[in-house]
Amino acid sequence: MLDLTGAALSPETWPFDLEWLPEETCLVGGAVRDSLLKRQRDYLDLDFVLPEKAVETARQIAKFYDAGFVVLDAGRQIARVVFENATADFAQQEGETLHLDLKRRDFTVNAIAYNPFTQTLIDPLEGCQDLQRQLIRMVSAKNLADDPLRLLRAYRQASQLGFTLDRETQNTLIRLAPKLRQVAAERVRMELGYLLNLPSGSEALEKAWKDGVLTGWFPHSCAERVTQVHQVDWMAEELSDRWPQLREYFNQPILASQPTNRISLAKLILFISPEVQNAEAELKSLKLSRAEIRAAIAVLQRLPDILYPQQMDLRDQYFFFQAIRSVFPTLMLLARVRGVALEAIAPLCDRYLNPNDPVVYPQPPIAGNTLIESLNLSKGKLIGQLLTEIQIAQIEGKVSTQAEAIQFAQHWLKPIKP
Repeated sequence: MLDLTGAALSPETWPFDLEWLPEETCLVGGAVRDSLLKRQRDYLDLDFVLPEKAVETARQIAKFYDAGFVVLDAGRQIARVVFENATADFAQQEGETLHLDLKRRDFTVNAIAYNPFTQTLIDPLEGCQDLQRQLIRMVSAKNLADDPLRLLRAYRQASQLGFTLDRETQNTLIRLAPKLRQVAAERVRMELGYLLNLPSGSEALEKAWKDGVLTGWFPHSCAERVTQVHQVDWMAEELSDRWPQLREYFNQPILASQPTNRISLAKLILFISPEVQNAEAELKSLKLSRAEIRAAIAVLQRLPDILYPQQMDLRDQYFFFQAIRSVFPTLMLLARVRGVALEAIAPLCDRYLNPNDPVVYPQPPIAGNTLIESLNLSKGKLIGQLLTEIQIAQIEGKVSTQAEAIQFAQHWLKPIKP
C-alpha cells in the first residue's frame, strides 16, 4: 500500500496557497511518483494539470507572490512559475478528461495524478502497481514514437529510481531506436548529460547503447570502449583514495557555466571516436560547447602519451601539462580504465596536485610588457613564444631572476633579429 504523506503531496509544503487552484486541479508526474516512493527533494518541482485557464492562473500566482513567470508553450497553454525553493508548471488538460491527458504521458509511473482537494490518487494506467513492482512500463508505443527523446529517458528514469525496464517496453525501445536521431541535438545532449552525471547512470548508458538507442549519435562507438564506462566511477574512487584532493577536481565542471564535469567527460569520451576528426564531428553534432569539445579533444590527443609512454624531459612535461591541465583528472581516469598502472601515473599526479610545481603552474620571472620595454620589442606572437621559452628555461634551472630572463631573451632573439 503506497503512502500518501509524501512532502510534495501536501499543499502546506507548496510555495503558494491551494485556494488559487480550481478544485479539479491535479498534481501529476515526477512529484507524485517521488512522493509515493518517499524520495525527498530539497527543491520542489511541481506539475499541475488544470481543466482551464492554466496560463492565466499561473500569471496571477506569480504576480501575487512576486515570483518568476514564463509561458513555456502558448499553444498547449503551459506556463511556469519560479519561486526561491520551488518551480511549478501549470498545464491545460489535454483531452476532454484527465484520463485522456494521463494516457498521453510516457510511462505509467509518471501517469499518476493526485487531487489535493479530495486527497485521492487517479491512476487509470496502474502506475502505482508498477511503482511497487519497481518497473518502468510505457503507456503506449505511439507515445514514445511521438517524442523519441522518451526512449533515452526510459533508461535514465530506470537508473535514477533503481527500476528495471518492462520487457515489452524494452523491445519497443529497441524497435524505435533509430528515431532518437530525429530529436533535436540540444534535447538529446541534456538527457544524455543526466545519465553521464549520474553515479548509477553508467550501466544504463551501456544498456542503451547495446539496445541501439545511442548508436545513431555515436556511430564510431564500439563494445570494447562502451563496456568500460562503468569502470570510470571505480577509478575515480581509487584515485580519490590515493589522492583525496582529486575527489573535488573530479566533481568540478570543466567551466563554471558548463554542466560537464571531469568524470562525465571521461564517460563521454568512451562513446566517441578515438580519431580526433570523427570525434570532433560527433561532439559538434550534439551541440556541445566549444570549451567541452576542446577539452575532449585535448584528452584524446594526449591519451597516447600515457598509454604508450616515452621519457618526457621537463620541456615535454611543460607542454603536456599546459595542453591538458584543466582536464588532467579526466586523462588519469581514462589511463586507469585502459590499464595503465597506478604507479606509472603517480609522478604526474603528484606534480599536478602541487600548486607550487613550476612545470604545471609556471610563474614567469618577467612580464611581457617588461620584455617589450627592456628590449624595445613590438607586441605580437613573438612575445608569447619568448615568454614560453623563458618559463621553460626557468623550470630547467637556467633562469631565476628578471635580469637573467632579459639576458636569456637577448640571447634567444639573436638568431631571429636581422
